[in-house]
Amino acid sequence: MRSPGPCRASSRPRRRWTVRPPSAIACSRPAEPEAAVKRHHCASPWLFLAPGLLIALAFGLYPFLSTVAHSFTDARTLTAGQFVGGANYRELIHDAMFWTGLRNSVLYVLGVVPLLVILPLLLAMLVQRRIPGIAFFRAAFYTPVVASVVVVSLIWVWLLDDRGLINALLEGLGFGTVGFLSDPWLLLLSAMAVTVWKGLGYYMIIYLAALANVPGELHEACAVDGAGAVRRFLTVTVPALRSTMVLVAALSSVSAFKVFSEVYLMAGPTGGPGGEDTTLVMLVQQAGTGLSGRVGYASALSVVVFVITLGLMLLVLRANRKEEA
Repeated sequence: MRSPGPCRASSRPRRRWTVRPPSAIACSRPAEPEAAVKRHHCASPWLFLAPGLLIALAFGLYPFLSTVAHSFTDARTLTAGQFVGGANYRELIHDAMFWTGLRNSVLYVLGVVPLLVILPLLLAMLVQRRIPGIAFFRAAFYTPVVASVVVVSLIWVWLLDDRGLINALLEGLGFGTVGFLSDPWLLLLSAMAVTVWKGLGYYMIIYLAALANVPGELHEACAVDGAGAVRRFLTVTVPALRSTMVLVAALSSVSAFKVFSEVYLMAGPTGGPGGEDTTLVMLVQQAGTGLSGRVGYASALSVVVFVITLGLMLLVLRANRKEEA
């Protein structure tokens, strides 16, 4: 019997080996059901958001809705009250103290906001320079921000009192005593000064962060063209920081309109002589506190403060959009 030679083709087919890609191997594994995957992807974000949402609902949305509901009732501190419709808002319109508080709050915004938009910017441009000891001045300017508003206001009361340090210096110079805390207008201006002094460092930090993003090449190009420091400030710095200035204006407007601590500590619970320095937030505190506090009327005042504050923010944002257009 003849054996097949080495060059003779075998009738048995040759087995071929192929390499499968990893993606094909992964797809061959049993996958989770599509519905389970969708449920997993939908539930995961809500699990991460749940703590923050619960806090916002418990301490933000619910008190707001409760305040709006109480504004239509005659509720007091110890009684639930009954529905009275818009009686609280009608009484509010005819209340002389409401218009006094609204006037003072508007004046506070007009007096404080321009200073808190311009002065922190100038201060930020001063402390951004890299010179020896500048870190000390940055910390010194920011110190009033971290200090308690109660402590700051009391220090200013001691300084501005009729027998305080400033009046003692004025008397020593022969100018006489100035009623910083007894004259209604001077008292309001003194409270504005405290607010500006305490807010300078906070808004300075915001401007410092924005100034770091202004390209230095723009200042160099203006300097080559012969522009001075004032012209570079008006043509380079201000346009580059316009959005930041709008943000500062919005934040300071809301804070100034809702001012309470400075005026309360410097003018007293009654709002100064004859209540002439009372603000809207002080009216809310006066109407809603105590065993016989009018919670319904105080809630109506709170709703009005919220609406005016929201209007201020929208007005500032709309003005910014018109300038950008």
